[in-house]
Amino acid sequence: MQKSIYPKSILALGIGALLASCSDSHFEEINKDPNRPDNVTTTTILLSAEKQVMDNIRNENSSLRGSQLFSQYYSQNIYSDQSRYDIPRSYSDTYWSNAYKALNNLNEIIKLNTDPATRNIATAGTAGTNANQIAIARILKAYTFQNLTDVFGNIPYQSYGNQDPEFQALQQEPENLSPAYASQQKIYLDILNELKAAGDTLIKYKSATTFGNYDVIYKGKNELWAKFANSLRLRIATRIRKQLPAESNTHFEDALTKGVFTSNADNAVFKYQLLAPNEAPLYRATVTANRKDFAVSHVIINVLKGELGTVKVQDPRLPIYATKNAAGNYVGQPYGLPVAAAGLLTATDVSLPGTAVNAANFGEVLQEYAEVAFLISEYKNWDQQEYINGVTASLQKWGVAQADITTYLAALPKADKANVLNQKYLALYTQGDEAWAEIRRTGYPTFLVKPGDTVWSRTVDGKTTDYKFQPLFGEGVPERLYYPPKEQSVNLANYQNAVKAQGNDDITTPLWWNK
Repeated sequence: MQKSIYPKSILALGIGALLASCSDSHFEEINKDPNRPDNVTTTTILLSAEKQVMDNIRNENSSLRGSQLFSQYYSQNIYSDQSRYDIPRSYSDTYWSNAYKALNNLNEIIKLNTDPATRNIATAGTAGTNANQIAIARILKAYTFQNLTDVFGNIPYQSYGNQDPEFQALQQEPENLSPAYASQQKIYLDILNELKAAGDTLIKYKSATTFGNYDVIYKGKNELWAKFANSLRLRIATRIRKQLPAESNTHFEDALTKGVFTSNADNAVFKYQLLAPNEAPLYRATVTANRKDFAVSHVIINVLKGELGTVKVQDPRLPIYATKNAAGNYVGQPYGLPVAAAGLLTATDVSLPGTAVNAANFGEVLQEYAEVAFLISEYKNWDQQEYINGVTASLQKWGVAQADITTYLAALPKADKANVLNQKYLALYTQGDEAWAEIRRTGYPTFLVKPGDTVWSRTVDGKTTDYKFQPLFGEGVPERLYYPPKEQSVNLANYQNAVKAQGNDDITTPLWWNK
């Protein structure tokens, strides 16, 4: 496999330029010989890898033009091809390549902490013990691999704790440029075990700190990393419940016992910076690039206004999620218009992403307490209290006043499948990757636009034209993305084996957990 896809380089990015502002007190240290691997510390690698992971998951192609559209949070108001599922295969190349770059960096942390020649040096300064560094790297690897497999299905995979011969990714000694693809079933089960083992390690040393301020997500707090590992297990165990109910329940119960998120203080968040080049991905794609061709969709605007869905009052998150148009109103861009109609509404006619959402220093969420509460509600057969906990946590996270929270909660219908999953969808706003996965898994919310639905009626000179949603490919929300085209030229045999095992390499082939 080409090195452009599975690079051997430890640091594919200029660490000093990238992340110095994330940890100002370490600016000088980071900028000492940043491109010499012999002098790169594990703390610096972790700092770079965290940003690589989040930049990639929220990048313009896979997020703004992908999962955010598939989830119908946003809609295009000039070119509408991706809204209608005409997805360039080149998008996959970037996402795939950058994910494996980040994974290689995380794996380098593990190698430096296990190699007898470097393991003592790796613990210098604020880095922490070998075992704790390895545990955090395993958690971030599990998170990254889970996102990768949810996009593509079977992928090349690597495990710290499982030497399965099908797990061939990230091999460098000797370098493996054509790794096999592991099945999604094996990947999911191993990710659960990796998270369990890593969480168990960090629980034993929960008062310790690891990586210090180089860790943007938790500032090195082991106890929070352990909660994150167990909370991710809830997400992943829920995803596989249809296929493997026994394994799902075992991991879910064990994670609950050992400790998951219990408030927004536990949220896993990567907070970006105000200054270049460390601004948030959405800010870079819109403000920095001076583009306004992505607006908030009419679907979520209408739900937040209380005009669609089961809650009939205005959601207090509306002025946070979206801005008013030039006329002073909240107006969503009709989702999935044909190209000829997409530009009829200008950026001043519709609502753009809210100021807080589109801030340069926005905190991108890996996972939050609201999601955990909704997962527990589902596990407990749509538990009312956990449902309320989830809604409350989401409102509090966005800074909604307590009086408005009380009013909104009073208008909520009782917990059931539709109501819990509808609220989960609203809480996952900005987290397109997870929202897309949940839409595929559950089929909710049912108020999303479907093929043939009228999305806009326009009257000009007394004549009304109805515009319907007509996908260019497929018959509904994409089940996955295409494999990167490069795989067919540099790893053809393994690509063909993956397609044979999984199904056609197109957007209509469901993933293992969704079959």
